[in-house]
Amino acid sequence: MINRLVIFGATGDLTARFLLPALADLQAAGHLGDHFQLTGASREDWDSDQYQEWATTQLNRHGDTCPADARKAIAEAARYQRADVTDSVDVASAIAGDGPVAVYLALPPALFPVVVTALHDTGLPAGSRIVLEKPFGEDLASAQELNRLLADLVPEQALFRVDHFLAMTTVQNVLGSRLANRVLEPIWNNTHIAHVDIVWDETLALEGRAGYYDTVGALKDMVQNHLLQLLCLVAMEPPITLGERDLRNRKVDVLRSVRLLTEDDVVRRTRRARYLPGRIGDHDIPAYADEEGVNPVRHTETFAEVELELDSWRWSGTTFRLRTGKALKAGRKEVAVRFRAVPHLPLGQSGEALPNVLRFGLEPEGLALDLTGIGSRAHTLTPLSLTAQMEPPDLPAYGRLLLDVLTGDPAMSIRGDEAEEAWRVLTPVLTAWERNLVPLEEYPAGSDGPAPRHEYGNGLRRRDDLLHAEAAVLEHPPS
Repeated sequence: MINRLVIFGATGDLTARFLLPALADLQAAGHLGDHFQLTGASREDWDSDQYQEWATTQLNRHGDTCPADARKAIAEAARYQRADVTDSVDVASAIAGDGPVAVYLALPPALFPVVVTALHDTGLPAGSRIVLEKPFGEDLASAQELNRLLADLVPEQALFRVDHFLAMTTVQNVLGSRLANRVLEPIWNNTHIAHVDIVWDETLALEGRAGYYDTVGALKDMVQNHLLQLLCLVAMEPPITLGERDLRNRKVDVLRSVRLLTEDDVVRRTRRARYLPGRIGDHDIPAYADEEGVNPVRHTETFAEVELELDSWRWSGTTFRLRTGKALKAGRKEVAVRFRAVPHLPLGQSGEALPNVLRFGLEPEGLALDLTGIGSRAHTLTPLSLTAQMEPPDLPAYGRLLLDVLTGDPAMSIRGDEAEEAWRVLTPVLTAWERNLVPLEEYPAGSDGPAPRHEYGNGLRRRDDLLHAEAAVLEHPPS
């Protein structure tokens, strides 16, 4: 296990909100040894005392569920190094020390090539590891070039192209549930499944992230990495083991099977939009174009939707819809597997037999199966729902991610060819959107977003409405 962690970008939002609290969780769980060292490197002209004071403040703000002694231990373990990440001398000073080091690039992806080059010029101790946050590169060409740079620096097994979604137990539950239950795997195919919705809808707006988000947008920020990873877990063939080779091979197979969209496909099967002024709860939300730090000329989308099909024996004819949006009325973060309708209903029953839906709730955690049965009235079909609540994870996603880095388990990180295949899938979409072949729609903040185009989207909403109505009747039956 590596005992030295260097974070470049150590005063940024990612470090404050996620990495420092995750280290405190690891400390509280006994995963960090007495000799653990943390070095924060950034541009601020601070010394170690100032950085420890800043780290203490962030830990108390974002990691207040961790024991106080664990927070204190992480803050006291930190030292600070002022560094220009493009300067090989500064980089060498930051990573100096005995033994291997884990280097975490908590930086914008545009900086990855110059930092990797500086690390290459400096040289890393044997056994060191490099961690890169998503998105990996800015397009297919930059991802390929970055892979070439990294290949000259450390072995592939020492590269952690991380996506914290893969470290979420609820995300791993998608794979675990389908492979560990005999009732699911025999029907996990195109014969029985019509559509799969992979959705990450947020009520949060920009939240001061214009410097990053306005240069990336919803497609690159969420779909290209997080949602495509979820697609892989839903659609992959059962791996022989959950080791890094078998698991990642099956994920690459899924991405390679995605049918590339033509220009006409992109126009028909993708959507982009950004939010207008509106209200969410008791907060007034300005239009995205009016948010501080946004350049409206960029036409950055805050909503993205892509429909994909897989050319494989298991999935030919099943539609996968990947959708994400900001500043929406309600958060919906789930994988919804929608089964085909029954082929025949006996005469004499009233009501609608809506298709079954298996929902993996990602945040909040949960599992639900939407069925149809007979309700309070004889011969009348009504929607039913079986639900299960999940136990909280023993570690947060970033805690699990960092533990994998320090112990050297790359199974839940993204391999180089996998990163390139993900860009290959979305390159036709990026190209068409850059040419404005798909109009930039608009939706009021606090709304449901652009109206769904397809019947199956309306069908999912109709089932939700019926379930809510049934729950209200059960809670307040008519007199």
